[in-house]
Amino acid sequence: MRDLTASELRDHLAAANEPPLLLDVREEWEYGICRLEGSLLLPMGRLPAGIAHLEPARETVVICHHGIRSRMVAAFLERSGFTRVINLAGGVAAWARDVDPDMPVY
Repeated sequence: MRDLTASELRDHLAAANEPPLLLDVREEWEYGICRLEGSLLLPMGRLPAGIAHLEPARETVVICHHGIRSRMVAAFLERSGFTRVINLAGGVAAWARDVDPDMPVY
């Protein structure tokens, strides 16, 4: 697992030949407030059932509010055979602060 700051992730996404899966593990109400464009919502509590629908070889960026839940999910994905996992350090809060100041915060 790699940790990327919001600015590093922005640059990584801009340079990517193939877009990674942006996996948002927050709750639905949080996702309704703000989200990264193109992200997929799979709340942390539903991950065990939803993991079968994900591609273990695809680069996956895990996102939450502050980077704590996403780090736990990223570790779980690695233990489950995912090989290209990135954690958004600081979560959407850091993204709003450092990359997209127009993004709503909570």
